[in-house]
Amino acid sequence: MKIKVLLFAGLAEAIQKSQVEIDIPQQGSVKDLKEHLVKEYPELKPLLTTSFASINQEYSDDERSIEEGDEVAFLPPVSGGSHDDHEHKKFVITKDPLRCEDVIQQVIHPGAGAVLTFIGTVREFTHGKKTVYLEYESYEPMAIKTMGQIEREIIEKWPDARVAIHHRIGSLDLEEISVIIAVATPHRDESFKAGRYAIERLKQIVPIWKKEIWEDGSEWKGHQLGPWNPTEKLDDEHLDD
Repeated sequence: MKIKVLLFAGLAEAIQKSQVEIDIPQQGSVKDLKEHLVKEYPELKPLLTTSFASINQEYSDDERSIEEGDEVAFLPPVSGGSHDDHEHKKFVITKDPLRCEDVIQQVIHPGAGAVLTFIGTVREFTHGKKTVYLEYESYEPMAIKTMGQIEREIIEKWPDARVAIHHRIGSLDLEEISVIIAVATPHRDESFKAGRYAIERLKQIVPIWKKEIWEDGSEWKGHQLGPWNPTEKLDDEHLDD
């Protein structure tokens, strides 16, 4: 059966294609698909070793079977949303500049005694390299879906919390805002903890990639906390770093 495969960030750049069609046996697995993909595009082999597959916008292990008609994507480590009316604009990916007020309005309510906002911006130097600008790319439907997952996880820990996440994609210059997260809770201690959880989890599981363009080159940047595994839970050790 022929499977249409979506590729992102460094994977797409390596073969200059964001979508390919691969022929695999009926009831083939993710592992089978990887093997056939590498046979056709050998340059993908080193990148696929650190990438995860998603099937129908859910992270999947190598043993999962693939059915005809499944939406399959390979995702390199994420960096860490089109407006979505169904989510009431709580979770947004956009090429437009971000506004803090827009995000706060999605979470503020009479029972909230604290609203914490996290704002990520483009900095000039990273490990001694001077940044000219950044480029962000996203697997948008899955990004919106995993942002909703983050909200559900936060509500399990802090039941009265409300969460909104807006992320920008495209080219961003120095000092421009790339992401805004707002968390509203009854008390300030909960908002600090939930806000930290939200940004760390976003960097771990939301399929958004960042390409850093420096004066002397460029590189796709992904998860930098060791081997990337988006199926793992975020433990307290990461929050205490």
